[in-house]
Amino acid sequence: MNGTPVRPPYDPQISEIFRAKYAGGAGFTMESLAAVRQASTSSPSDVAGLLKSAGLPIVAEHHEIPGYQGGRIGLSVLRGTPTPTGPLIYHSHGGGMVAGDRWSGITAFLDWIEMFDAAIVTVEYRLAPEFPDPFPREDAYAGLEWTVAQAERLNLRRQPLIVAGQSAGGGITASLALMARDRRGPRISGQLLLSPMLDDRDATESLRQFDGTGGWDRQANRFGWSALLGQDHGRRATDPYAAPARTGNLAGLPPAFLECGTAEVFRDETVAYAADLWAAGNDAELHMWAGGFHRYDQLAPDSEITASTIRTRAAWMGRLLRERSATRVRL
Repeated sequence: MNGTPVRPPYDPQISEIFRAKYAGGAGFTMESLAAVRQASTSSPSDVAGLLKSAGLPIVAEHHEIPGYQGGRIGLSVLRGTPTPTGPLIYHSHGGGMVAGDRWSGITAFLDWIEMFDAAIVTVEYRLAPEFPDPFPREDAYAGLEWTVAQAERLNLRRQPLIVAGQSAGGGITASLALMARDRRGPRISGQLLLSPMLDDRDATESLRQFDGTGGWDRQANRFGWSALLGQDHGRRATDPYAAPARTGNLAGLPPAFLECGTAEVFRDETVAYAADLWAAGNDAELHMWAGGFHRYDQLAPDSEITASTIRTRAAWMGRLLRERSATRVRL
């Protein structure tokens, strides 16, 4: 890990999209955070357009529920039929723990409303630095418990329950699986960790390779973790729920699907977390997409790499549901 790092290339079909969006490599700072949040916050018309773009009838119900330490958080339930018969998918959004809202990244799952007759619940946890750890993950966990407790009233199935998220949402999703296991909380059937934000220690080769590139690069990642955990987080013990890569005990977790692009900062920690899940005896499937930058599926939706990514996620979900159904029949 000495010397100047050599980056793996971006996929040729999407490389210009990255360069056009992040020309100049402007970084995340406290001064730029307000503008970043404004750009990543959805208006009611944005939400309506997003749901309409899915090309199928989706009913959205919006709720305000109790969050961590008496706060209030938003949560939305999306469904295509009055009483969905498929999985309940609980979504935590991305945004580096500092930005985004419950609609950020949700398009990755909207097709599943029709494909699997799924219901999607998406939560709006409070953001750092105003609300540092444990607020984001505890808000998300409060929403998960509320969803399961209210499932019958909402005409939702409690099982199978799948937790899912991308980027910061992927890190929170990993935390939810750990917290539910240790607190004997909601029974989770599967976890989707998409380019997950798992490790605050700033020590991987992929972070060195993608330093100063723009987008969610090493500088942005440092900013996000410092906002969540404080400036000295890398020099002290950190709650493993806040940074799941630090967790010593990964035994007994639900089946996991992990993915990441090879041309982004979260590559190495995603691979390492998958290896740790396997070492602890868990079922985990790992996909590394050659040349993918962070959130390429959202920024280059018409690319071949995105089409392959979407098919692969859905194939894993289909297998998980079939295997679960077959197990019930055998029992």
